[in-house]
Amino acid sequence: MIFNSLSFAIFLPVVFLLYWFVFNKSLKIQNFFLIICSYFFYGYWDWRFVFLLAFSTILDFFSGLQIAKASTKIKKKFWLILSIGINLGFLGFFKYYNFFIESFAELLTNIGFTPNYYTLRIILPVGISFYTFHGLSYVFDIYNGRIKPTHNWNNYALFVSFFPLLVAGPIERATHLLPQVEKERTFDYSKAVDGFRQILWGLFKKIVVADSCAQLANIAFANPTQYQGSTLALSVIMFAIQIYGDFSGYSDIALGTARLLGFELLQNFHFPYFSRDIAEFWRRWHISLTTWFRDYLYIPLGGSRVSKVKVVRNTFIIFLVSGFWHGANWTFIAWGTFHAVLFLPLILLEKNRKYTNIVAEGKILPSIKELFQMLVTFLLVVVGWVFFRVNSIEQAFVYLGRMIQWDTLKVSYSIFMHKEFWLALVMLIVEWFGRNDRFGLEKLGIKWNPILRYTMYYAILLLIFLFMGKKQIFIYFQF
Repeated sequence: MIFNSLSFAIFLPVVFLLYWFVFNKSLKIQNFFLIICSYFFYGYWDWRFVFLLAFSTILDFFSGLQIAKASTKIKKKFWLILSIGINLGFLGFFKYYNFFIESFAELLTNIGFTPNYYTLRIILPVGISFYTFHGLSYVFDIYNGRIKPTHNWNNYALFVSFFPLLVAGPIERATHLLPQVEKERTFDYSKAVDGFRQILWGLFKKIVVADSCAQLANIAFANPTQYQGSTLALSVIMFAIQIYGDFSGYSDIALGTARLLGFELLQNFHFPYFSRDIAEFWRRWHISLTTWFRDYLYIPLGGSRVSKVKVVRNTFIIFLVSGFWHGANWTFIAWGTFHAVLFLPLILLEKNRKYTNIVAEGKILPSIKELFQMLVTFLLVVVGWVFFRVNSIEQAFVYLGRMIQWDTLKVSYSIFMHKEFWLALVMLIVEWFGRNDRFGLEKLGIKWNPILRYTMYYAILLLIFLFMGKKQIFIYFQF
């Protein structure tokens, strides 16, 4: 089931009403009801993979208990490695089997062998990367003594399978979400209204902005050799807007849905395109994944408190793994490498935390310097998106080579003729004025006259209905 579908539009109100007004007799009943709803939500896509989700949940629940009660460090490490090995084994099989087979066969071919090999028609289970990382964070935290394991199966199963975050994050931590699962929840009207508002904004970003921009983005990426540089530049900019509206829109819907049910999930995006350097961008983009790799990979490797050589090694490792997490293609590894190269000078010069405040804080407009910094950072990110979007590294260089040809410098009036440009501009303006908040629409219009405020809400809702026909799958479902 996807958020931008009629089935979810029916599913959510039914769950909301039953959850708060029928199954509200006890916490245990509420949690069990949410587990049933979450498995239905996941199984609606393909019921066969419900068993994989259940197995992963059982594995990590049992591993956590065994780690906690193990009498020696060797036994603790055994259960940790067992959990990591099986989880990553499943993830590797479904996501990377064909990639490794094809890459190895290509290597053998290049050195003179002619291998016979077979690939499998494997269906990638939606959300496997996300719920696998949920479970791994749980066993890591138990092993490192950050938390104690829960002995309540229902609570842990809900932590892993909670349907708002199940298929595309954010990647939650047991230290943050599990206490909320274990705590009594009461209906809060103001939180529910706030949740609806965030869902509305997420649907606008996804359906109205992202899906519209996808139409322009797909044109040039389908065959970049047929288009001039200005068209290619416009297409990759539209893709930058698309992927942000798509993924942050999903996160807004997920966080808003969770708030309707009394939960607060981790913020996954914090207006990344207003960043002043690459380090700030990565503190604001896909925050739950970035912090996951920081806490469970980068810091255990020594982080930045080691020699410069190891800092370089650790930086490349975290970005390469992040790229590989996104997909089984060398283009994602190239994308990760590109960002590592951009990030490395900042961390070596200890300027990676130079910008931790809100840009132009307390001001309506940024300074000329801030505007220039944001523009340069955005353009660098856009170059990276070329590698992320294409099918091969060769195609990426063809795309970039044609994009920087002389006609790219022309100021083409045609961009202003596209409605996608104006829709993206509206989204960015709203988010600029809401950049101090959790999401763009959080406080916009709160102090307005109710008639004017609800006119705005209904106008957004009308646009969502008008653009529903261009419905596309969420980009991050493939990861």
